[in-house]
Amino acid sequence: MNNHQYLSVQALTKYIKRKFDFDPHLQGIFVKGEISNYKRHSSGHLYFTLKDDKARILAVMFSANARTIQFEPENGMNVLIRGDISVYEPSGQYQIYIKEMQPDGIGALYLAFEQLKEKLSKEGLFNKEYKKPIPSFPKTVGVITSPTGAAIRDIITTIKRRFPVARIIIYPALVQGKTAAPSIVNAIDVANQKREADILIVGRGGGSIEELWAFNEEVVARAIFRSKIPIISAVGHETDTTIADFVADLRAPTPTGAAEMAVPHMEDLMERILNRKIRLMRVMKEKVVTERNTLDRLVKSYAFRYPQKMYEQKLEQLDKTVERSFIALKRLYSQKQENLQLWQRRLKRNHPHEKFDQARGNYIEKQKRLIRVMEQLIKDKQKEFVHAIATLEALSPLKIMERGYSIVYEEKNNLVKSIHDVNVGDNVEISLKDGVLNCEVKKRKEISINEQN
Repeated sequence: MNNHQYLSVQALTKYIKRKFDFDPHLQGIFVKGEISNYKRHSSGHLYFTLKDDKARILAVMFSANARTIQFEPENGMNVLIRGDISVYEPSGQYQIYIKEMQPDGIGALYLAFEQLKEKLSKEGLFNKEYKKPIPSFPKTVGVITSPTGAAIRDIITTIKRRFPVARIIIYPALVQGKTAAPSIVNAIDVANQKREADILIVGRGGGSIEELWAFNEEVVARAIFRSKIPIISAVGHETDTTIADFVADLRAPTPTGAAEMAVPHMEDLMERILNRKIRLMRVMKEKVVTERNTLDRLVKSYAFRYPQKMYEQKLEQLDKTVERSFIALKRLYSQKQENLQLWQRRLKRNHPHEKFDQARGNYIEKQKRLIRVMEQLIKDKQKEFVHAIATLEALSPLKIMERGYSIVYEEKNNLVKSIHDVNVGDNVEISLKDGVLNCEVKKRKEISINEQN
């Protein structure tokens, strides 16, 4: 037992509460039952028990949500609710926190309404960014409703009273019964194809939820959403809410209210025009006064009072300007003349004839210098040649041979420098100063250095 870690009651309850809160099957559920032990707290919160013949659950509806219900709950009343299941930690009891509540009696219709509403909301059909702006001054108002109902009379009367210049086009449609939804969709599509109306009013007068159900159909909601023409929804009374109200670009509490929203009031426009006319007249008067003051200042100015003096003054200024221009022009002419002479001198120095004469002079001078250098070079080379001849003559073997010496070659024309370069019986060639002797070696005799000396 001591090895186990014990949880506090608070920790256990918090853990169970989180399990409830994170379970998607316990969020946004639809439940029906009977109210008992009903109590409205001074804060506006509602507390009661929701039960049937086999079970019960505590229920809480906070004041923010309680203000949206259109009836007064009572003990014994059967209701349809949508809410979340969670745990109240202090007591550890699970209970349902109600978001919406309706009296039972609409049954499946209410559930279908809530389910479709949640589906279209998730798809974004209710988002504000898709709402089209309502034109301020529509030329043509299209009305989609029953042509025999009270709603159409209220709409026409209101538009004619408020904005009689507007044209009204009625697109007849059934607004009650099984064929009402397709009829409404067809009227919306026809109005968009013809593009006659600047705005559409879609709706009908009040009635039960069954009578208004056509405006809770998904096909009607999608037709309103895809309409290129702005749509004002006007279904039932102010307390009636349909899917069409959420999808439409603007919701009106009644058909009469839709007509008031669709067109401006002529009297209001006239008043606005009158106000703007008054403002325009005031601005124009101020403008006239300002311009008149400006004109008075101009009339009283020196130029208007003494135009001859102004003319004479301008003549004097013109003479001075002409004189200054002449001086400046003369100075400019002198500068240009100097520049011209400078360029002429530079052109003369760089003229091809001058360049040619200079090149010819340079050529003649270089030619003379080249001749002098060549003559001197020839003299120097002649001296070197004579000296080289003398040196060659002094070192020539022929000079030595004139003193009685000779040169011996063996059969392969190699110079014989030693008796060992030939053998007895070899033929040798002896070159003398005046000829060549072909001889045969009969004998070799080696002489020592001492014997030579």
